[in-house]
Amino acid sequence: MPISPNFTSVLSKDWEINFTQCTPTGFLKYTDLCNILQLTAAAHSEVGGISFYDMQEFHQAWVLSRMRVEISALPKWQDVVTVKTWINSLENSRSVRALEMHVNGKKIVGCETYWAVFNTQLRRPEALALPFEHFELFPEKRATTEGFSKININHEKEAVFEKTVYLSDLDIVNHVNNVKYLEWCLDHVDPKRILKQEVKSFEMNFMKELSLQDNVVIHESEDDDHTTATFSITKEEKTCFALELHWK
Repeated sequence: MPISPNFTSVLSKDWEINFTQCTPTGFLKYTDLCNILQLTAAAHSEVGGISFYDMQEFHQAWVLSRMRVEISALPKWQDVVTVKTWINSLENSRSVRALEMHVNGKKIVGCETYWAVFNTQLRRPEALALPFEHFELFPEKRATTEGFSKININHEKEAVFEKTVYLSDLDIVNHVNNVKYLEWCLDHVDPKRILKQEVKSFEMNFMKELSLQDNVVIHESEDDDHTTATFSITKEEKTCFALELHWK
């Protein structure tokens, strides 16, 4: 698709929170928060001519490599949220994108994401084949107080669950969708902590893709002062994903 005449380097998009996206308390699920952020990023790439549809002409797609989310509050059912997004950096096969969620003009979520261009046939990163010079970059305009980082993994973590990848876990790129990793891990968190919105921030590292019928193990550990929980997902003892949760 060509670049939209309505294209701007900073995109704002409104979303209404519906009941399917909420926990029993009526507040947005952390997984659906990530979905909304990802859909906003996709909307910006679409109007900018670098969407999945555009990139598939060259057998390419954006895949998420790292993500940090900082949360001061969660929206609730029927709230209309405004998500703003812009690009901090974009070169060759890599891009850093910022996102913010606002309710009634107040920022409640900040997010920093790191994306890679992925060849969906060769299953490896490569340089973006489409022009992107029309995107103004904002390297100093940050959405989070801290940037994403490499999560330190404790290899002596407790194994808490074994799982097989099913068709329902896959996305359009034919690998496990990034939100699914988060969902699998959060299923092993004390529900009271989720319902009480005790997550202050979380960070995710995506290292290796998972495919249909892969068998994985989910591991968990918590620091001594119980302010941080770390999860990892392994396949054949190799780490594919890491999640770090920071509690309020």
